[in-house]
Amino acid sequence: MARVPYVDASDVPEEYEELLESSLQGKPLHVYQSLGNNPEVLAGLRSFLGSLWTDSGLSDRDRELVILAAASETRNRYEWHQHVNIARGAGIDDAVIAGIGTGDLSALDADETTLVEYATAVVRREVDAVVHGEVAARYDDETVVGIAALAQGYAGLGGMIEAFDLELEAGSEFHGWDPR
Repeated sequence: MARVPYVDASDVPEEYEELLESSLQGKPLHVYQSLGNNPEVLAGLRSFLGSLWTDSGLSDRDRELVILAAASETRNRYEWHQHVNIARGAGIDDAVIAGIGTGDLSALDADETTLVEYATAVVRREVDAVVHGEVAARYDDETVVGIAALAQGYAGLGGMIEAFDLELEAGSEFHGWDPR
């Protein structure tokens, strides 16, 4: 049982109701329903995460690689589960997803490996000059900032998910760290 209740649309002011639903899935998600206990925080986080989603400078595929890396590094089951489906929709196959989940990056190309290793280092707070130099050789400064913000933003969201002990939505079965 989650540590905070999952609110319904009737529990929040009207202007926040749509924020309880996933724009991709078209249904309420526990992550948003839990944050809905503080509608203004929910609105701020949705805005922040939306900016990370659209303004990081990454393709949909690369964005999902970063989010999966953050979810895997923090071992956040809920976030991992949600983004396996989104990653598949962005054209990432299960071998790549499984590799990120198990730490075997051999299914990724050199640029993707650098991206995932950088995102993981950001979450671990272990970015040094070498790791930064590798990602900076492939991306401009604006995108490097977007990658770091995306990785830490989703790691932070994962911390809230863990604090609230969120469950997968009804009818969902965990994809596992190796979803094959």
